[in-house]
Amino acid sequence: MDAARGVAIGMMVVYHLMYDLDYFGGYPIESTSGFWARFADATASAFLFLVGVSLAISYVRASAGHPGRSLFGKYLLRGIRIFAYGMALTLVFLVFGMGVVAFGILHLIGVSIILAYPFLRYRFANLFLGLSLVAAGVYMGIEGLSSQSPWLLPFGVVPENLVMPDYRPLLPWFGVVLLGVFAGNVVYGGGRRPALFAGKAPAVARPLLPLGRNSLFVYLIHQPILIALLAAFGVIQIELF
Repeated sequence: MDAARGVAIGMMVVYHLMYDLDYFGGYPIESTSGFWARFADATASAFLFLVGVSLAISYVRASAGHPGRSLFGKYLLRGIRIFAYGMALTLVFLVFGMGVVAFGILHLIGVSIILAYPFLRYRFANLFLGLSLVAAGVYMGIEGLSSQSPWLLPFGVVPENLVMPDYRPLLPWFGVVLLGVFAGNVVYGGGRRPALFAGKAPAVARPLLPLGRNSLFVYLIHQPILIALLAAFGVIQIELF
C-alpha cells in the first residue's frame, strides 16, 4: 500500500511540475487538456482508489481492537481535518490570484472519509454503489450540466465559465473511493495482508515507501518547493500579485 501510494504521489508531482511550467512559465504544455488532463485524472483515480482501500483496512483493524464500539467520531475528525487542509489551500489560491479551488481533491477526501463510514464493512454494495456514482458523474460530464448555485459544486454541477485548477466533485470521484473500499475488503479481508504481499517490499519499491507513508505531508509541501526551485533556477517567473 505504501509503495502504491508512493507511485500515485510521484505521478502527482510530475503532473504539478508540468502544470507549473505551463501556468507560471508559459511553456506550450497544455497541462489542463489532452494527454496531461488524462494523466491528472489517472493520478487522481489511483490516489482516491487507494484512499478507499486504506479506509477498509483501517476500519477492520480498528473494529477488531474495539469490538462493538462506534468509530464514527474517529473518521469524522479525520475527515474534518483533511477538509480543513483543503480550505486552507482554497484561501492560498484566492490570496495569490491562482484561481478558484472550490472542491479540490483534499475537500473530496475529507468529505469521502465521513460519507464512506456507513459502507466500510461492505463489499459488493460498494462495488454497485461505486460504479453507479462513477456512471452518474460521467453522464453529468457528458451532458455538461451547469448551475449558478455554488452549493451544487460538490456534486459536479459547475457554473458556466468557471475554471478551476483542482476540481474533484463527489460525482464521480466518491464512487472511485467506494470501489477502493470494495477492493480493500476483498483483498485484505479481515485486515490480513494477502500472501502475495507478505514479506519485505522489493528493493525497487523501497524508495517509494517514505512517499506513501507521508503522502499528505508531501502533498501539502511539494508545490511550494517545486515553484521555489523553478523560480530559483530561472525556469519560471513568479508574479503572484
